[in-house]
Amino acid sequence: MFLTITATGTTDRPAADLGFLLHKHPDRAQQFSTAHGTAHVLYPEADAERCTAALLLEVDPVALVRRGQGKGRGGAPDAALGRYVNDRPYAASSLLAVALRSVFASAMKGQCAARPELVGRPIPLRIEVPVLPARGGAALVERLFRPLGWSVLAEPLPLDEGFPEWGDSRYVRLVLEGACELAVALRHLYVLLPVLDDAKHYWVAPDEVDKLLRAGEGWPEHHPEQRLIVGRYLARRRSLTREAMARLELERLAEADDAAVEEIDNAVDEEVDTEEKPVPLAVRRREAVLGVLRSAGAARVLDLGCGQGQLIGALLKEGQFTEIVGMDVSMRALQEARRRLRLDRMPERQSRRVWLVQGSLAYTDSRLKGFDAAVLSEVVEHVDPERLPALEYAVFGVARPRTVVVTTPNVEYNVRWESLPAGRVRHADHRFEWTRDEFRRWAGEVAARHGYAVTFGPVGPEDPEVGPPTQLACFVREGGEEGAKGGEGTNGSNGVGVAVSGSGSGGWGWGEGVGGVADGMADGGHNGDIRDGQGIEVGGGDSGPGDSVSSASSASSASAVSSGSGKEVAA
Repeated sequence: MFLTITATGTTDRPAADLGFLLHKHPDRAQQFSTAHGTAHVLYPEADAERCTAALLLEVDPVALVRRGQGKGRGGAPDAALGRYVNDRPYAASSLLAVALRSVFASAMKGQCAARPELVGRPIPLRIEVPVLPARGGAALVERLFRPLGWSVLAEPLPLDEGFPEWGDSRYVRLVLEGACELAVALRHLYVLLPVLDDAKHYWVAPDEVDKLLRAGEGWPEHHPEQRLIVGRYLARRRSLTREAMARLELERLAEADDAAVEEIDNAVDEEVDTEEKPVPLAVRRREAVLGVLRSAGAARVLDLGCGQGQLIGALLKEGQFTEIVGMDVSMRALQEARRRLRLDRMPERQSRRVWLVQGSLAYTDSRLKGFDAAVLSEVVEHVDPERLPALEYAVFGVARPRTVVVTTPNVEYNVRWESLPAGRVRHADHRFEWTRDEFRRWAGEVAARHGYAVTFGPVGPEDPEVGPPTQLACFVREGGEEGAKGGEGTNGSNGVGVAVSGSGSGGWGWGEGVGGVADGMADGGHNGDIRDGQGIEVGGGDSGPGDSVSSASSASSASAVSSGSGKEVAA
């Protein structure tokens, strides 16, 4: 990968001054390490009349592949860049642009401490790039460089000189000539080389907008191909392109008014910003749920269908909630929740407050018993209607927390979403969405069947015609404490009424019914599961004859016992 910069001069203004501007001595060949290889700077000629500086970039294909395998800043979005055999070592691209910035950093900034009088002075320059990828052909090369004052020669290179009938390749030989400040010329190359290649060897992050505006100071806002330049430079990332275009327009307006950008962009006082910013509906939903849980005095809370753990994170910030269990059927969602909550970095005292477990609300689960409150936030609409009775029984019939909070979309409000096509639900996975009457009818029937009182409330701004975007129901169990001790099996027959509890920090307690799990859970304890067994002690020591016992420790490791007697199960 090769580029030459040639300056011509006179006795009064010798061309060899190019060495001062580039901060590289013409009498020495120098080399510099880059992330993907080695850059060499040398001067094939240097005298008063003519001085040529050459930049040769040797690309290390192994380093290119290794850095291109991942995602993020080190990863390359273009799969072709992640192969050992490609055009990267030979054709000018973003690799050469990055080398220009690394090797000639001071020159690009227009700094020259040794000869400050040279800075800002246009000098006759000839820049040659022997092999330049040009997606758009020679015509695009001219459209990009000619408006900047360059005389442009973009000579298409044949696919194979021995077979001219094959036609031209997408590469050109580029020669630019004109009088220009060296710093400005380098910035033109830095921006436009990757634009012509239309690919970058690294991930385009938000800070690329700042790089573009710094390198393009004074010229992109007036360029006729502004949109193409910005879009390609930012890898067609729409949000970054919009931001860059807005900032360039601001620069243009400021220049037209002969004013500073700060004088134009002064509508918002950053020190005293009194504008009310809209609160996202998801935040309003969490605030509404937290308000209900605080009022209920809940300490031990279930987040059923916890997703990526946003509500769990909010619960952890308040000391009132001493134990939080998040359950989801998706293991991927639980892994993402663990990452977002940073459970592996959380202090032990804090991490002991939260548990993430996999499970489905279509089945009864003894781990969910004995909690003060359960939350089903935007969950029921993801369940097939024919499975709703199973969810109802698992939560209200078996787990039976004192308080249950349910939120779900209000389908009547969908007409207010401009981006939502008519007749479409808000999420592709929604099996249904209820009107306000349908939700109240379902909630009222559930409450009546299981001994709960239910109240309703809006979440989000309430429209006088279609109601709020989200509707909330708060179920409060009526009567005394239930499920604190063992009793007859509710999911089987011939219940034997065995109350079981562990030792130490507290264990689970169940009333065990033959063929199913019965009601009741002792205070304390952690995750466990018992099916089809009798006379079993969890976390306490020996047990009688049992079948299929499992329990998870506080470190989320699991042990299991099947078809044995006198076994100990760690809780």
